[in-house]
Amino acid sequence: MPDINDSMTKNENLKREKEAKKSEFYTQLFDIECVISKRICTIYLLICFIPVVCSQTVNYSPAYFGPNANPVAEFSGATIPKFTTVEVSGNYYFGFGDQTINPELKIEIPLLPQRISLKLWVALWEKYTVTQALYDQRQMQGKLSGTTNGGDVYVQTRFSVLAEKKYLPAVLLNITLKTASGEAFKERRYFNTPGYYFDAEIAKSFRFENKIINDLRIATDLGFLCWEMTNSRQNDAFMYGAKIILSNNVIDFENTLAGYKGRIKNGDNPLVYSAKLIGKYKIFSFFVQYKYGIRDWNYHQLQAGFSVGIQKLTPKYKMHKPE
Repeated sequence: MPDINDSMTKNENLKREKEAKKSEFYTQLFDIECVISKRICTIYLLICFIPVVCSQTVNYSPAYFGPNANPVAEFSGATIPKFTTVEVSGNYYFGFGDQTINPELKIEIPLLPQRISLKLWVALWEKYTVTQALYDQRQMQGKLSGTTNGGDVYVQTRFSVLAEKKYLPAVLLNITLKTASGEAFKERRYFNTPGYYFDAEIAKSFRFENKIINDLRIATDLGFLCWEMTNSRQNDAFMYGAKIILSNNVIDFENTLAGYKGRIKNGDNPLVYSAKLIGKYKIFSFFVQYKYGIRDWNYHQLQAGFSVGIQKLTPKYKMHKPE
């Protein structure tokens, strides 16, 4: 009997050892599976989020892109032309490591003369050269120089809200859409994302009986600007500007200080000063302009061009009298 009991005890001990080893094996296997699963999840997350993180290192701001990427918006003295106006100009940007030349086309069509108009403008192409230091700062790809074919198209609707009167200023509202048609994002020329802005122009003229200056016009601009970045993110900015226009029958001389203030603070706070001299002759205007980027728009700009008012291209509406 003792031998039988001993053998049974040994068998039970062997079974227990086997079960313990089996349990230990499954425990180790489970631990290995957990480690592998964690590593697979980590790799998956890295694959998913590395492009996102990398894309967000691109600063979608005027300080890190070409001069036409998201410039400070120009504004008039709260006026809408009487006739359809076509403007052609050439621009040269230089200084701070980026030299760019481009032609620009603007068309403004008064749907209701001096009341409502549709305005479009675009940089037709760019030819640029940047330094190696700026290339590295912008994290550009490609060559140090190149040419782009077509920039962002801007479409603007303008409404005269309040006509100027003796004691009241003129008030004009602009609604503007920026398309994503600009090329060469990797070269940091355009954002390749859409945007829009709303702004109001307020202006008042003061008349003088003077051979040199007949009119002094003071204008301000206030608005809201928004542009898309990546991964459904956007930047919002407050727009502002002030303008003084000295005029007579032949010449207009404009001085403008304008900018916008973004909320991300990644070079999205540009401030620009410009001086523009305009010569007027019948339906033609000829102008030269100098623009200087005080902050976050690192360029000098020289611009020269002309505009012409074309009556034949101006829409005409016939008013039917009630019978």
